[in-house]
Amino acid sequence: MTSTASAQQPVLRTKTPSYHAPPSTDPLSGATIHTLRCLDTPIHLGYHLIPHIAKTLLSTLPSSTYVLITDQNLEARCSVTTAFRREFEKAAVHLSSSHSWRLLTKVIPPGEASKSRDGKNAIEDWMFEHRVTRDAVVLAVGGGVIGDLVGFVAATFMRGLKFVQIPTTLLAMVDSAVGGKTAIDHPLGKNLIGSFHQPNYVFIDAAWLKTLPVREFSNGMAEVVKTAAIWDPIDFAKLESSAPAIRSAVLGPFAKDAPLDQGRTLETRTESQSLLLDVIRGSVGVKAHIVTIDEKETGLRNLVNFGHTIGHAIEAVLTPEMLHGECISIGMILEAEVARYMHGLSQVAIGRLTRCLKEYDLPVSLSDSRVTRLAKSLDVTVDRLLDIMKVDKKNSGTNKKIVLLSSIGDTVQNMASTVSDHIIRRVLSLAATVTPIHEQPNKPKVTLSTPGSKSISNRALVLAALATNTCRLRNMLHSDDTQVMMAGLHDLQAARFEFEDGGETIVVHGNAGALARPANDKQIYLQNAGTAARFMATVVSLVHNDGNQHPVVITGNKRMKERPIAALVDALRSNGTSIDYLEGHGCLPLAVKGTTHGFKGGKIQLSATISSQYVSSILLCAPYAAEQVVLELVGGQVISQLYIDMTIAMMATFGIKVERLLDPTTGRPSNTYRIPKGHYVSPDVYDIESDASSATYPLAIAAITGTECTVPNIGSASLQGDARFAKEVLEPMGCTVVQTATSTTVIGPKLGQLRQIGLVDMEPMTDAFLTASVLLAVAAHSPANGSTSNARPSTRITGIANQRVKECNRIRAMMDELAKFGVNTKEHDDGLEIFGIDYRQLHANVRVHCYDDHRVAMAFSVLASLAPGAILEEKRCVEKTWPNWWDDLERKLGIRVHGVDPECSPSLCISPSHFTKASAASTNGKPPTCLSQLTCGKALTPRKYSKHATIICIGMRASGKTFLGAIGAAALSRTFIDADVVFNEKLGAKDGLGDFVREHGWPAFRQKELEILQELIARHPSGALISLGGGVVETEACRQILAEYAQTKGPVIYIVRDTNAIVKFLATSDRPAYGEPVMDVYRRRNPWFSECSSAELVSYSEGESLAIQPCAMNVPDPSFTIQKKFGLETEVARFFKFVVGQDTNQIRDLVVDSRKGGRRTYFLSLTFPDVVPKLELIRSMESGSDALEFRADLLNPSGQPVTTPQIPPTEYVKNQLAALRHRTSLPIVFTVRTHSQGGMFPDGKQHEYFELISLALRHACEYIDLELGWDDDLLSAVVQAKGNSQIIASWHDWSGRLDWESESTAKIYEKACRFGDIAKIIGKATTMEDNYSLERFRAKVSATATKPLLAVNMGSVGQLSRIVNPVFTPITHEAMPFKAAPGQLSFRQVQTALSLIGQADARRFALFGSPIGHSLSPLLHNTGFAALGLPHQYELLESTEINDAVAAFVRSPDFGGASVTIPHKLNIIKLLDEVTDEAKTIGAVNTIIPIRDAQGVVTSLVGDNTDWIAIETLARRSLRTVHLADPNLTGLVIGAGGSARAALFALYRLGVKRILLFNRTLANAEKLAREVPPEWNVSVLTSLDEVAQLSADQSPSVVVSNIPAEGSTLDASSRGLIHLPTCMLRNPAGGVVIDMSYKPHYTSLLQLAQQVNTNHELAIGTNATKAPTRKLWAAVPGITILLEQGCHQFHRWTGREAPRAQIEAAAWDVYLQRC
Repeated sequence: MTSTASAQQPVLRTKTPSYHAPPSTDPLSGATIHTLRCLDTPIHLGYHLIPHIAKTLLSTLPSSTYVLITDQNLEARCSVTTAFRREFEKAAVHLSSSHSWRLLTKVIPPGEASKSRDGKNAIEDWMFEHRVTRDAVVLAVGGGVIGDLVGFVAATFMRGLKFVQIPTTLLAMVDSAVGGKTAIDHPLGKNLIGSFHQPNYVFIDAAWLKTLPVREFSNGMAEVVKTAAIWDPIDFAKLESSAPAIRSAVLGPFAKDAPLDQGRTLETRTESQSLLLDVIRGSVGVKAHIVTIDEKETGLRNLVNFGHTIGHAIEAVLTPEMLHGECISIGMILEAEVARYMHGLSQVAIGRLTRCLKEYDLPVSLSDSRVTRLAKSLDVTVDRLLDIMKVDKKNSGTNKKIVLLSSIGDTVQNMASTVSDHIIRRVLSLAATVTPIHEQPNKPKVTLSTPGSKSISNRALVLAALATNTCRLRNMLHSDDTQVMMAGLHDLQAARFEFEDGGETIVVHGNAGALARPANDKQIYLQNAGTAARFMATVVSLVHNDGNQHPVVITGNKRMKERPIAALVDALRSNGTSIDYLEGHGCLPLAVKGTTHGFKGGKIQLSATISSQYVSSILLCAPYAAEQVVLELVGGQVISQLYIDMTIAMMATFGIKVERLLDPTTGRPSNTYRIPKGHYVSPDVYDIESDASSATYPLAIAAITGTECTVPNIGSASLQGDARFAKEVLEPMGCTVVQTATSTTVIGPKLGQLRQIGLVDMEPMTDAFLTASVLLAVAAHSPANGSTSNARPSTRITGIANQRVKECNRIRAMMDELAKFGVNTKEHDDGLEIFGIDYRQLHANVRVHCYDDHRVAMAFSVLASLAPGAILEEKRCVEKTWPNWWDDLERKLGIRVHGVDPECSPSLCISPSHFTKASAASTNGKPPTCLSQLTCGKALTPRKYSKHATIICIGMRASGKTFLGAIGAAALSRTFIDADVVFNEKLGAKDGLGDFVREHGWPAFRQKELEILQELIARHPSGALISLGGGVVETEACRQILAEYAQTKGPVIYIVRDTNAIVKFLATSDRPAYGEPVMDVYRRRNPWFSECSSAELVSYSEGESLAIQPCAMNVPDPSFTIQKKFGLETEVARFFKFVVGQDTNQIRDLVVDSRKGGRRTYFLSLTFPDVVPKLELIRSMESGSDALEFRADLLNPSGQPVTTPQIPPTEYVKNQLAALRHRTSLPIVFTVRTHSQGGMFPDGKQHEYFELISLALRHACEYIDLELGWDDDLLSAVVQAKGNSQIIASWHDWSGRLDWESESTAKIYEKACRFGDIAKIIGKATTMEDNYSLERFRAKVSATATKPLLAVNMGSVGQLSRIVNPVFTPITHEAMPFKAAPGQLSFRQVQTALSLIGQADARRFALFGSPIGHSLSPLLHNTGFAALGLPHQYELLESTEINDAVAAFVRSPDFGGASVTIPHKLNIIKLLDEVTDEAKTIGAVNTIIPIRDAQGVVTSLVGDNTDWIAIETLARRSLRTVHLADPNLTGLVIGAGGSARAALFALYRLGVKRILLFNRTLANAEKLAREVPPEWNVSVLTSLDEVAQLSADQSPSVVVSNIPAEGSTLDASSRGLIHLPTCMLRNPAGGVVIDMSYKPHYTSLLQLAQQVNTNHELAIGTNATKAPTRKLWAAVPGITILLEQGCHQFHRWTGREAPRAQIEAAAWDVYLQRC
């Protein structure tokens, strides 16, 4: 498909060079060469160029040494080193070269792993061993990895060597080999270390491409298509039209007698070889030209990244299963859609781009089976992609940049354009929601042209293809349906297609009906295109078949394989065509064999009661039958006669006149047609009408919103029946309709004034019935003539029975989806009846399932303009007929469209497989099991909601909904809404609720409560946390709303509290009495609360007692501690962040590939029958653990160890879990271990087991242990209900007979990976060989692993496996009552063992600075090392300068890390390889972190700063959630020297909105304020007394002092010191003061805080309980800052949380002695 030479020939940009100049014959080699240039680099293109390369290099780049580097794969296939050595030797003889030279060759391992520092070092070491000198020439022979790596070696070896690129993959030829980019990878990302180093030559030898797999060739073609799309419309046209020839140059077939070096000279070069080289040359030429202008990628060079912004993000998730070019192909289409929305890129251009990419077997959407079959496709989420895009090199700050096409061959800008996240999300999301017109009115008057008619477009394509001449089709629909029709005709060689007018005109060169079988038995795939499938069934019967040839197969997608075609098949079979059903009877796929003469013809009988498309199919092909066709329609009423008439009229335009025979009895037209034999003769130009079915949607928008819309090119003269929709449906409904022969204008009545029409026959316009249905849904007025079939206003639509067999059962679809909006319908044999309601009664936040049906989606988008929050799933289905519908709806009709995910969550999967993942999890064809079906109760379970979805809290009165909800809202920075407050505000009374109940009674209140619930959900779909009244579940309607919300939109949290506490509180409450005992109310409501909620938060009655901050006994004040904060607020914040996925508190660095090393992780297995009395002990046992295993099966209310299998009471488990949560911040692994698997839960108790699993999910446990012994459908039910929890899929074999290397174990592992996020397999060792076998198994699965593996052997013999296991090793503690499994070790024991077996090397750490003799750092870190059993040592290295001793220390192999203090915080940077952005911003390094590779070798030294982290962490820990959510949060920093910049940065990162800065020397403060970024919002004070001028609630809540303790005073009369006035601490909400001064700990600032606290008390608590007194101002001394930053250093160095309790006790003991 190409552009023809037309009057308006595309003109290349004037800046484009001539990269299609004719080739020349090289005088040295005799090869035919095309020559380009990139900067100063010559680029030679041709075939079989190795002799040419050898002669060229020996003659133009003479050297003593040529170094050739290739990879093992290429060497094995092509003997690269032998071939080059042979040709170099021949060339030397031929050239009579006098200079001596040698050719060194090195073959390295293939793949990205070689592109590393180790790989580079290995090459360089080898080059040094061979005494390579600076005159050497380095040859990179291979793909992109070889070119990047070897190029970087050449760039740096001896400061730069000559370098030659010889790419052997298409991707390398057109991309990485040109432009001079060289690089290696870093563990943090690809190509992060490199340089620009231009090669001396690039030799592009297309003969290499024959060595590539087919997929790799397609991979490279993505880049070729890309460059043509952004730059050269002529080259793009070549790629469109010549795809088969271009592919054949690489993929064959090849002539048997072809010379081995075919193509080396022009005389031997085939046409297909020339075409291939031409498009490669065009792609390389574009890139070379762009690079020449913009070598360092400052602007123009961004253009070659078209498709890469989104494509790279997709690749980051799907690699390595999806190749670069495949991901970029998808990215190009998505980025083109962004351009369509932003700048009106035509759908024609997108259609051409899509077709072109498909021609090279590239995916163009995330729904491609190559994507959806991957498990990783469920990880392709909108948020994930947007997050990855943040680090794109094209970005400008936080603004994302995308290359936007303006047309094929041109871009909007000569660089990437800024695109907002909103627009990207809009394109990526699979579902859509529109802004209702009452929130944002649509345009009052519009004129909108609709796409070309699908029906006419498909007919015109067939007619023009079968014609004898050329026809230009204008206004053709460019959609999925017409694309598959064109592709099918192209495969049958029915016609040749070209494009003119930038693709707006399709030029069809007909082939007079001479069709051929598709090459290579290719199947004709027609997606879900019913028209194309029905037409194609007869078209392929025209292919002559002598009986010995294979049939032509036509097929489609799943839905197409369900749609009927039997009547047409029966008619064709009766006419001699052989057709077999390959799957289901009566449906596609079909294997079709025509006769020897193709389509036989003669008399044909056909049932036309199902679809008129059957009739049109035979009519269109009948002129080419061997005999004249007489077609008789039988079986009853013919459906959609107007579409048959349309076909006949169009056939007449193309020269064939069909005769409709008269009934001899009545003289009236019969259902029999005579079609003469002949050939179509196309008109020169055929203008396709706009689609009348599509026109109904904008006209309906006008009708439903009371606005005006004109659709040109559709009027009373239309061939299409749907053109009657305006006059026959909209006008009777109350619209003003003006229709001419060629246009239609509709003016809708006033909003809400549409009326029913009683009865309407829509048989002539069946597709429009969906549009009519949504309008009738909100037509609340009776028909104008008063007729109706029911007392309620309604309309019965008839004549649409065939709509049951369209893309879906459309009648049932409309009934089901309208019901969600509260609209009643009634089904009839020939249609349905719709009962209208007032539009204000439409249910809000409805999820519309669109059945992958374009008509359903567009119809409900009309209704959504009045229905708040409606979500339209599968929005891409509109691409079938109106691909840019969502863009036109917003840009032209004025109704805003937003992208949302399949479950109302931008953070969920955007792969279409998400819609069917539940059904995919079912087995044996059974519907998937729901977890609530497996439990004794009916409690709902979580979903993965949007991070911004509004949260709803329900529960008994006095359960703490308001108090806990307010904490949660503050933690999430959300608006908190109390429904009771809203109720009172509506009634204008403080206690309106009580008065209302007393006056109107409870039933009236419940109705009001329902209305408020509906309003709150509609008005606040996101960004809020709503607390509802306790009785909301008393109303069934409210329960239904809440249950649907919890299952589809957002979290509904059941706040649970001990009923005795509730009763106690209500005894003193002034709330309206229940009128019945509280316990009776609770018993009735409790099941309802569970059935309406997706998660459960226990308002733990003893939680307040657990809120006391733990600290060491010798710490003078609890606020001085470094131990982590626990208690109610902390747990509530964690819970709410977890349920929305904002922070899931899970381990992010679990090892997946054990061969690459990584941080070892552990969980502590708790075996207490009652954890409550052991909470303090458990906290002291946590050191070294990454998580806690909560063994529910070992719990016992008696407090005695469980000795026989038993089921723990659910309420007891809940309270135990809640108590533990209030005393730890570690993730929980919730385990119910059955008896056969080594636990104490009875086997076979399915309901009880899954009841506890459901409990764990509802209570926001981070990890759930799920035993694999249950049936797959049960496991699938848990997976579908897991929300943000992760599944540890576990298998325990106690027999001692587990064969780790057997097929059965491999199957267990496969199952664990299928159902789990983490695989867990436990065996039992009887010999050491069992451990070695396990490790071989681990190594084997690591090679392809995508999930972490926990694998250990039980028993004392198996302890070695526990020691070396890298993932979540279960550990015990000396104070545990017993081990959870035989052979468990403590963390210290594991670390000691690792050291003994050489798996944990001893490291050396030090403090650099002077003077440092009294530093507590050695004590701090060595205490931590000893507590965890780590074999490390921390020492002091005092020096006044960065000397050799310091340099040697950091470069030693055993260097573990270092602290840096004055005077080295800046000078140390010269020894570092990298400095973090935070340290750069602060301007000081106080921590050195060595980065090691998998072998433990230090690869780089990174400088960081932990001072600011300590300030930020302690401030955040000391503040309450209300502080952190305060939009006016203010901070004060005193002092402008020392750590002031770190303090300012810490407050900025804390979220402080305004920072006040004071310094005794004003100039220094002003200088510092100027130097920091303006977004920090730093204001300088001239005096601390100025704080008094602020309102109290806007006074500082965070105060940080950076001045020496002796430099401040509380005495206002003291001279020479900074006076700290009381007004500094006048904020009524209190806050935190931090003094960076090390001694004394009780400074003037801390004394001031104590004085203020003496006069104020702040209490927290629920309505029922007075909480312990809490200080208004928390105080943090300098020693605490020192210890906190040291703990962060410890974590960065070891990957372990520092044992804070032990460190704190030891450090304070010494500190107080020194004080």
